[in-house]
Amino acid sequence: MSSIPNSQAINSSVLAHQRLQDMPSLTSPTGVYICVHGHFYQPPRENPYLDAIERQPSATPFHDWNERILYECYRPNAFARILNAQGEVASIVNNYEYISFNIGPTLMSWLERRDLETYQRILEADRKSCLRFNGHGNAIAQAYNHIILPLANERDKYTQIRWGKADFRSRFGRDPEGMWLAETAVDYPTLEVLADEDIRFIILAPSQALRCRVMGYGDRPAEDWNEVGGGQIDPTRPYRCFLQRPDRPGKRNYVDIFFYDGPISRDMGFNDVLSTSQHFVGRLGQAIRGDHRTAQLISVATDGETFGHHRGGAEKTLAHAVTVELPQHGWLVTNYAYYLTLNPPTWEVELKPVTAWSCSHGVDRWQDDCGCGGGGEWHQKWRQPLRKSLDWLRDRLADVFESAGGEFFRDPWQVRDAYVQVIRDRSVENIENFISRHQKRSLKPAESCDALRLLEMQRHALLMYTSCGWFFEEISRPEGTQLLRYASRALELAGEVTGAQLEAEFVERLAAAPSNVSYFKEGAGIYRHLVIPSRVSLEQVAAHYAISSLFTTYHHEQRIYCYSVYQADYQRQRMGPLTLAVGQLEIVSEITREKASLAFAVLHIGGWDFHCCIRRFRGRLDYSNAKTRLFEVLSQASAAQTVLGLNKLFGDQAYSLQDLFAEERHRIMQLLSQETLERLDQLYTQVYRDNYGILMAFHRDRLPVPQELQVAAEVALSNRALKSLKRLEQEASDPNLPPLQVGLSHIAELEATATEASHFNCQLNLLGAKQTLERLLHTGLWQLLQNCQPERVDDNIAWLKRLIELGERLQLELSLERAQELYYQFLSAIILGEQNPAGTESGSDSAAGHPMTMAQMLMLGQHLAVDANAPIGHFLTSESAIAAKNHQR
Repeated sequence: MSSIPNSQAINSSVLAHQRLQDMPSLTSPTGVYICVHGHFYQPPRENPYLDAIERQPSATPFHDWNERILYECYRPNAFARILNAQGEVASIVNNYEYISFNIGPTLMSWLERRDLETYQRILEADRKSCLRFNGHGNAIAQAYNHIILPLANERDKYTQIRWGKADFRSRFGRDPEGMWLAETAVDYPTLEVLADEDIRFIILAPSQALRCRVMGYGDRPAEDWNEVGGGQIDPTRPYRCFLQRPDRPGKRNYVDIFFYDGPISRDMGFNDVLSTSQHFVGRLGQAIRGDHRTAQLISVATDGETFGHHRGGAEKTLAHAVTVELPQHGWLVTNYAYYLTLNPPTWEVELKPVTAWSCSHGVDRWQDDCGCGGGGEWHQKWRQPLRKSLDWLRDRLADVFESAGGEFFRDPWQVRDAYVQVIRDRSVENIENFISRHQKRSLKPAESCDALRLLEMQRHALLMYTSCGWFFEEISRPEGTQLLRYASRALELAGEVTGAQLEAEFVERLAAAPSNVSYFKEGAGIYRHLVIPSRVSLEQVAAHYAISSLFTTYHHEQRIYCYSVYQADYQRQRMGPLTLAVGQLEIVSEITREKASLAFAVLHIGGWDFHCCIRRFRGRLDYSNAKTRLFEVLSQASAAQTVLGLNKLFGDQAYSLQDLFAEERHRIMQLLSQETLERLDQLYTQVYRDNYGILMAFHRDRLPVPQELQVAAEVALSNRALKSLKRLEQEASDPNLPPLQVGLSHIAELEATATEASHFNCQLNLLGAKQTLERLLHTGLWQLLQNCQPERVDDNIAWLKRLIELGERLQLELSLERAQELYYQFLSAIILGEQNPAGTESGSDSAAGHPMTMAQMLMLGQHLAVDANAPIGHFLTSESAIAAKNHQR
């Protein structure tokens, strides 16, 4: 963890930051430039049928691995802390503003939905870097879903790169200058496509170069080749790689390449180089050449997840390095595109035929049992059969697409390249406009649906090549299984449109891919056990709606994952222990616009026992008659007769609680358990009360407490705390109560419970309490900063302090990060004069017109572990503050 040791260091931080801000004025390409590249990427994890990531227990306590890494890496890098010697926040830095980076399109799509604030900070960082570097931003693109491009056919290469470019342009508002290749896998055919698509540069590992030389210029011939096949290439300069093809009019015949420093990059990922910023900067300094060259680039690259996820706290190291220590050395933190404009290549390079950074056998890691990524007792003999099976399927699906797609589109493959526009925006209007632009003739609604099915088939045919499926040691891992789920969805879509029956042969081919897990035996077993059961039909969506409607009041129009559900009719009736619901729905897929009108009947017999049937009726009258007859059967109050009637009238394909999508099933399981848990809570509470004196005696005499009594105390106190916390949150959300003055009695109850738990050495189980207190803290701080009367400031600061101390007493390890970010942003706005509430008299000692005095502001910062003096000094001496003051004058 990097920290600033004292106030003198804080002042030097301010000066270093000023030097960093002054960098755009430097037009002379001299000196030492530093470029740190982060490759931020997660494999697509969405269920192909739901377009959402389902809960992943291995990521606990987070919902899934994307969310876990968001909180460990992606967000911390958007709000990276620089700490002082006391561990207080001295500065908050957007690391993306100072490093070169690429973020996979599928990950960016998820971030946009899941954490808009972090997503916008990333876009803002690129905009600011464009301003600093004369229009050359830090962000570069990535081939769409991280496939190994040398193993892709030419058509897929173009689509992957075009989708990556289009996705980048739609987010960052500019064309990408560079592109990150998955695993830096490259060959000359891939370079040709990159050049055709106007990608100026790529980043590779030094081991991928074969030889290099000084280029010829004018009458001066090129120098002799230097062999560098052992990784000896000098990474401090850019190189030009000329393509091995005849020149094409209007087409660039080369791609520029940066080679990252291999030893330092390796140390960043696998050693302790990132333990402190001093260590990191010192390691970078060792790479500087002392041969008096006018300019040199120290370029390092690593997985972006290294900064915070793989290496906890490394985002702080990075922040301190790029904003403080590197500028103090006079080294300019830059990006590749800007450096390329200052120092165009004077050397050319030839690459080895086909290579990747993470495989010493070319790209065999993604097609053969080469040993990379293996080790131990498990083999990777499944890799080649899996690759061949998917290649076979890809080619069959291409035939289907050309034949059937030719009925709908003027140029099916051109439409596939443009389909990324729909992937980014699945609104009805955008889809209709897209179809209208590309259709061969006016398409009927059913034909438009088939056209979208074909395009989705091709999207899944591309997703099934995501590199992670081959990267690890076993085909049945989640990454490999995900590839097969994409393949399965593509097969299903092909069958729906054309009736093509390809699945049986595909599964037969998978049988040649041996698994290391005896239960599955081979790929075909994995497909049968893990893939086929995960499929989702519209009938299953209707069953999900039906069963969950017994516990949830749905609106007339409801969204369930990527399906819109319209309720045409709904009736529910209880008869003793039985509950029957009957309804009629129209379900529309937001992906393919496929729709179905389905009726359901669901009977809750009691406990965990549900019986649900789905049927398509020919007309409204048939449905109404069936519904009436079924409720007549229910009136007999016989579960057996009602089930028989339900099967007769609504079909004998039954769905149960087990058929619900997992997260809703888990929610209903908790609801069904609630009554039992409440009874147990009452029982434990009574045992605790009845034996309170005995517990006191055991603890007073320091005797071991009987386990039964200790458990009763822990359960009783945990439930008491949770109920108090729930009442506190409800009261805090009441708009009729004065903000920040609510829940004082509940806070007192929680404090008393914490004291009692401490006295009895109780380990409280407070599920969700940490998140609740953090929400209350953030909301309370926002109310204080935005809408507080001067006479209430001290009381409100005390209220926030009590919340923080309560978290400590309950041992919740509250995260103050969101509150710190809000405070820091507000403080900067105060100092820059952007925050100027009305009603404050000129000349007061309050902060830039805010009701809070500077002393109160500093005290609040102390409670939030923020050193307010540091941002004040930073902003008062920064360029933006000076500009703001000049503007005010």
